[in-house]
Amino acid sequence: MRNILILCLLAVSAGISGSPIKLSDNATISVITCAPFQGELYAAFGHSAIRVYDSINNIDYAYNYGVFDFNQPNFYLNFTRGHLLYKLAVQSYPHFKYNYLYFNRWVHEQVTNLDQSQKQKIFEYLQWNAQPENQNYLYDYFYNNCATKIRDVFVEALGDKVVFDDAYITTNYTIRQLTDLYLQDQPWGDLGIDICLGLPMDKRATPYEYMFLPDYIESSFNHASLVTTNGTIPLVNKTIKANPDNDMADPSGPPHPWIVFGVTLLAIALISLWDFQRGKLSKWLDVILFSITGLIGLLLFVLWVATDHKAAAYNFNLLWALPTNLFAIHLVLGNPKSLSKKYFGVATILTLLLLITWPILPQQLNVFLYPIVIALGIRYAINYKLT
Repeated sequence: MRNILILCLLAVSAGISGSPIKLSDNATISVITCAPFQGELYAAFGHSAIRVYDSINNIDYAYNYGVFDFNQPNFYLNFTRGHLLYKLAVQSYPHFKYNYLYFNRWVHEQVTNLDQSQKQKIFEYLQWNAQPENQNYLYDYFYNNCATKIRDVFVEALGDKVVFDDAYITTNYTIRQLTDLYLQDQPWGDLGIDICLGLPMDKRATPYEYMFLPDYIESSFNHASLVTTNGTIPLVNKTIKANPDNDMADPSGPPHPWIVFGVTLLAIALISLWDFQRGKLSKWLDVILFSITGLIGLLLFVLWVATDHKAAAYNFNLLWALPTNLFAIHLVLGNPKSLSKKYFGVATILTLLLLITWPILPQQLNVFLYPIVIALGIRYAINYKLT
């Protein structure tokens, strides 16, 4: 999904203001789907846009809803609070397309079967939406993004003339499982998303909600119909593919989380065994481990209760990323010992229960976290034993 790092290749101002341009009979309205790209996390899901092409009026625009402006007031504060405004940008389509082809990403263009009046309605809706006072919208990861906006344009401009047939979707994925499909080559990105976003991601997605992903916008339009006076016809007339046989190699990256966390667990287990044998805690290790997990827990709690990130609510990762571990650092340093015994006893039991109930929790926790949670349990237990 696109952001400002690759936007504004060429802003097009002609035709956005003033009297609406009347499209010629040769004009076409197309849905554009761009390939996912594993080189960047934000590009892993692909991208969608709408193309308006009219050779008679010298129009070839890409209407791109995946744009935000770093210069908007209170940008960083709004980003943190989950109140980020995206906007519709109008760009030169050849330039827009080149940006994807340059990185060897395929681009699919679904040319629609709209009649002349319907083309005009879509075009005028987009022109209205591109006005400065109308171009901003409140972004949501799953329900109001650059892909869902493409669907919404057709629904809002044409009403019940567009009918989506969701019978082709036979899976029963959650929103989290749908995102996982696109992050198999980015395990660290998948881990970060799974940690930060909570129970709302584990909702079973309806076929209509599948369309937060560009690939499902393309599939849904392929299975959509257009109601006419003579019955229904396919919404898509034809699909034009650029780089159809593209097969991008997986990008190299840091060591896999299984390796990093597996080595971490082994090291913590060996240090803990040494601590047990000598009857003395390696307090430096606990300070590091509890500081990291406590700060993660504090972040998750703030995202849940103090921001508008709806997908971050009810986060079961707080069962291992305990914000109270920041207080546990004080206990590790030995004050007071009676409270320390109770805290680490409760933390040990909680961690054990988490590991036992992991597969049946309502929120799907990332399996890469198993070694870290086991390591935490070991340190809680050794602190309980040696306090």
